[in-house]
This record gives sequence, C-alpha cells and structure tokens, in this order.
Amino acid sequence: MDYWYGVEVLTQRVLNFPVLLFLSSVLVLWLSAQIGASLRRRQPLKDDEREDFGVVQAATLTLLGLLIGFSFAMAISRYDQRKNYEATEANAIGTEYFRAGLMPAAHAAALRTQLKRYLELRILFYQTRTTRRLQNLTADTVQLQAEMWSAVQTPALSQATPVMALAVSGMNDVLNSQAYTQAAWLNRIPIAAWSLLIVTAIFCNALIGYGARSANTRAVLLLVLPLVVSISFLLMADIDSPRGGLIQVAPNNLDSLSQSLNDQLSIRLSTSEKAVVNSK
Repeated sequence: MDYWYGVEVLTQRVLNFPVLLFLSSVLVLWLSAQIGASLRRRQPLKDDEREDFGVVQAATLTLLGLLIGFSFAMAISRYDQRKNYEATEANAIGTEYFRAGLMPAAHAAALRTQLKRYLELRILFYQTRTTRRLQNLTADTVQLQAEMWSAVQTPALSQATPVMALAVSGMNDVLNSQAYTQAAWLNRIPIAAWSLLIVTAIFCNALIGYGARSANTRAVLLLVLPLVVSISFLLMADIDSPRGGLIQVAPNNLDSLSQSLNDQLSIRLSTSEKAVVNSK
C-alpha cells in the first residue's frame, strides 16, 4: 500500500514538470522503437505475417490516438473548470463586498477591510508556485475565513432579519467558492489514465520499430513518432498542471475586481476631500 502510494506521489511530481516528462518520454519511446528494430533484425517478419502485423499495428496506433484525444479532453475540461471557478470567486467576493453595506456601519467597514485582504490572498493563490509559500497562504486564508465568518455572524445573531440573511448568504458563497476552487485544482488526470497512455505509446513505438521494412532504417526516422507523442504528453501535462506548466489560469477577474474596489475607494476619498473643502 505504501509502495503504490509512493509511486503515485512520485508520478504526480513528475507530471508537475511537463518539460521533464517530455524529455523522459522522448527517451523511453525512442528506446522502445530501437528495441523493436533490434527484435526485427533477430527475427524478421515473414511475408505472410506482414498483413496480420499491419492490422495489429494500425489498431494499436488508433488506440493511442483515441487515448491522446480523450486525455486532451480531460485536461482541457479541468482547465476550463479552474477558469470558471476563478470567475465565480471574483463574483462572490464582489457581491459580498457590496452586501456588507447592509450591515451596521462599524461591522461593514471591518468586513470590507477583511474582504480586501482576502482578495489579495486569493490573487496570490493563483500566482504562487512554491509549496511552502502555498502552505502559508492556505493557513492565512483559513484564519481570515474564520474571522470574516465571525464578522458576519455577530451582527446576524443580534439582528436576525432577511436583510442580514443576504450578507450571511453572500459570505457563505465566498467560502464555498474557495472550496470549489481548491477541489478543481486537485482534480487532475488520473495516474491510471497516464499509465495506460504511456504503456500504449511504448508498445506502439516498439511495433513501429519492429515493422520497419528496411533493416537500414535510420534512427532519426524512428524518432518521429516518439517526438510527436511526447509533444502531446507535454501539452497535456502543461494544461493539466495548475502550477508547473506555462499554461496557467491567470486571476484576471480577481485582478479586475481589486482594481475596481481601489478605484471606488479613490473616488470616495476624493469626494470626501471635496466635501470638506466646500464646507470650509
């Protein structure tokens, strides 16, 4: 049990570095083709066996293509899910920021300050790549969530009105959206799917090497399929890895919300200053 868990953790770490996966898969698949070519030289195909071999080879390559296509669809759907939850988080935080105005003034000001700090933490969550920094962010986020819930709970218990219920409901959406985002970032292509994909690719390349008609087939020609398949693996791993790849979910909606809240604060300060000047 511990052995397979260790293998799964190690595999997941490799998948977090798409370039490493690309280099290793090119090497493994090219070696598979070379092994197939070596077997062909020792025991070449007979003419009456080549037709049946072609059927097996075509079926295996078709299966590999289908597996790559399905895996791409899985990776893209998970990437889209992460993008959608980023927008959901921004919408929930923005809604609760305005609903805070339904609370008493002192509680509203405190909650809005907390929401701004929370918004900064959520932006950092999307931008952070290191595990240690992410652990610190998670601890700060959990603590701030407890403080925000307490800030809403206290006035809601003292004034149990439908208006206060809106503020409580909005805070519930803020907390839930973060949990949904966390679950979406942990939802990756299963290790079993990657294993089946890699094993099928190894057999395909071995069959390509074994089925080469000429014994003098250059090694560079046997590199074509490993290179193409490895590029597919690279793109899938890059899309599927929330932090390790180049294709990442940018907190565009959260950044836009932060800028909007800062602009509103600047407008309020400017209006207050003008009112003070006019009163003098």
